[in-house]
Amino acid sequence: MGWVSAGDYEVALDDGKVVCRNAAGRRLKSVPSKIADDPAVVGLRQLVEWLERHEQQCLEAVELWMVRSLPVPLAVVERVWADAAWQAALRDLVVSGDDGEVAGFLRDAGPGEGLGLVDLDGDTVRVRPALVRVPHPVLLEDLEELREFAVELGVAQRARQLFREVWTRPGGGEEQPAAVDDYAGGAFRQLRFLHGRAAQLGYRVHGGHAVCPVLEGGRLVEARVWVGDHDGYGDTETGPLTWHGADGVALTAGQVGPVAWSEGMRMAAALYAGRDTEEEERAA
Repeated sequence: MGWVSAGDYEVALDDGKVVCRNAAGRRLKSVPSKIADDPAVVGLRQLVEWLERHEQQCLEAVELWMVRSLPVPLAVVERVWADAAWQAALRDLVVSGDDGEVAGFLRDAGPGEGLGLVDLDGDTVRVRPALVRVPHPVLLEDLEELREFAVELGVAQRARQLFREVWTRPGGGEEQPAAVDDYAGGAFRQLRFLHGRAAQLGYRVHGGHAVCPVLEGGRLVEARVWVGDHDGYGDTETGPLTWHGADGVALTAGQVGPVAWSEGMRMAAALYAGRDTEEEERAA
């Protein structure tokens, strides 16, 4: 932590916060208001904001690799590991190599060093796959065992992988339209509340639908939940969940892959969870 002058004080960054000390070297509880506009203070606060955005962008990128099953060249992981934000997003993820088989929990990486892993036997190993994959949890056959092992290791994943909510597509009805109404009918007093919840959860609203695009097997599939498109102050409720191809045509259940199914259900459940439960209680 390096101190820089700000008027009669000195300021620095400590654990992502701007801290201050006086001329005697005593650390203060907060930054005095009279130096709030000092260039050193403003610069440090802008740096904090940039670091927070960077951390979020790294996390979103890693989650995108997982949701879209995107293989990442080993050299990329080796290069970004030195960045604390990238390292925090990648550390402890379950990764697989070229063959798609689970290799272990990612603990270390570096240029020319490959990946340092804790394998499924609990041993520390180093591997050098050409491509690194971050499997979506719905694709992990031994998910429950991996979750138990992660608890034993004290794993704390920043990117939700092992403890991400997953849904498995039920069997049967392969040629039937893929539509689920389990989370339909969630009432919201105002349309803007539901649209706001969708945005807060990271989903785009287009044409009255909250949408979740998933690239699976090289094909784009879009999960959609109706959220309404009328006046923002009118009431609304969640509609059924459906899946559509890149051409907008509704898909049958057999055309929806496991990741697209799980992520669509996750979106629908998350939107429904924000419904107005008081209104439901009054109606009951």
